[in-house]
Amino acid sequence: MKGIVLAGGSGSRLHPVTRAVSKQLLPVYDKPMIYYPISVLLLAGVRDILVISTPVDLPAFRRLLGDGGELGVRFDYAEQAAPNGLAEAFLIGADHVGDDTAALVLGDNIFHGQGFATVLQDQVARLEAEKGCVLFGYPVRDPGRYGVGEADETGRLLTIEEKPAAPRSNRAITGLYFYDNDVLDIARTLTPSARGELEITDVNQAYVARGDARLIDLGRGFAWLDTGTHESLIEASLYVQVLEHRQGVRFACLEEIALAKGWITPDQAFALGERQASSGYGAYVMDVARRAGAGARPDDSD
Repeated sequence: MKGIVLAGGSGSRLHPVTRAVSKQLLPVYDKPMIYYPISVLLLAGVRDILVISTPVDLPAFRRLLGDGGELGVRFDYAEQAAPNGLAEAFLIGADHVGDDTAALVLGDNIFHGQGFATVLQDQVARLEAEKGCVLFGYPVRDPGRYGVGEADETGRLLTIEEKPAAPRSNRAITGLYFYDNDVLDIARTLTPSARGELEITDVNQAYVARGDARLIDLGRGFAWLDTGTHESLIEASLYVQVLEHRQGVRFACLEEIALAKGWITPDQAFALGERQASSGYGAYVMDVARRAGAGARPDDSD
């Protein structure tokens, strides 16, 4: 599976802050916002990731992430010159996806929950064996503000409605989408909306019409946070702060995920932490690497 992180847009709801910096580079407590969606792809086992952003912001993402080699992954970059809709990611990223399946995650969405990595990996494996798309639903108090999915008892998606006046369920469609390779052809046939955008809902509706769409319910024990406003950005930062301070672990730590996956060695992880040693984040990476055996000699285990 190939991954795409869509990190474009003007972030106008966060002006004046985002007049100078991309929204997805703003901090959510102790790390850049884009670390969180990237961590979702890494947890799913996706190692080949395309970051799509504006021509102005792409150099900053390159400085932050590099080519991914130090994490044992690969980052590529592509421009979205204007906010022409989420589905345009599959036109921009068609060569990147190639003949593979695809995962799209929005650069301002944060996901967290016990066992989330297993859920993701199971759905990746299932999609490799079956055609279709996998969407992730989250129960919300005010579903009329979202795209809402209705599924049967097997998880097959029956309907999707955008901001319905009378929602058929309380399951909002989150900003994480898994697709088979047909998504590329579907995206090419889309007609722009009245706003001139290629809508991701139209892509999803095509799969619903084929009977090939599944909805995975992220219920109790999961958190889905959108960071599109000043208030929600603060709330997300507080959520991360409380969780990390109480548990003594950091989530969306890319170095820790790469180490756990076996993509880098403990010594490589330690070196990455050491480069950031003056921060709590860097110290944490170094500690994780030490516990995994960084600096140990072959006979140290005796």
